[in-house]
Amino acid sequence: MVGLGKTVDNGGEPLTILQDISFSVMPGETVAIVGASGSGKSTLLGLLAGLDVPTAGEIRLDGVSLAALDEDARALARGRLLGFVFQSFQLLPALTALENVMLPLELAGRKDAAALARDWLERVGLGHRLKHYPKHLSGGEQQRVALARAFSPAPRLVLADEPTGNLDAVTGKQIIELMFDLNTRQGTTLILVTHDEAIAARCGRVLRIQSVA
Repeated sequence: MVGLGKTVDNGGEPLTILQDISFSVMPGETVAIVGASGSGKSTLLGLLAGLDVPTAGEIRLDGVSLAALDEDARALARGRLLGFVFQSFQLLPALTALENVMLPLELAGRKDAAALARDWLERVGLGHRLKHYPKHLSGGEQQRVALARAFSPAPRLVLADEPTGNLDAVTGKQIIELMFDLNTRQGTTLILVTHDEAIAARCGRVLRIQSVA
């Protein structure tokens, strides 16, 4: 990305969230984005995913400028290239663990979605929880489902937004270990937003966002 900026309307006054952000990420790299609360870390991740559009600058994903794509094309690119891990898990409550992992696989047209989702839940230690709904899973178990969902379609890039933010210290450490292990095994590029310096230090590179004064 080059010269990325994001400004929103704040009661009739412009509010700058991001300003002049430029960096590139190489395939297979692990990058942590850190900064104070309100510095725009999650906004940046949303822009990288094409979930929002910048007011300045350009983002290129897999060599393609997101600005050149309409909303439908950006959605297709996300499904093909990206996996997501959220702080609040973002599992669909009406679907079982297995069905939550199957969903992106089915959207990608995988005929073996059920078998692949089952295999991934085994990998994250939840082979015995396939038919459980999110409300019957602990926070750590829900995040394991989310990891399986993110990595199962073999994305080129995984975006993780404070993946341990809703977990206790012990469970959070287990989730981070699992996430980095899966990432290494798959050779995926990882961009991780975190406030935890110890987690950031696990990445190959740390980018710091300073709040706009």
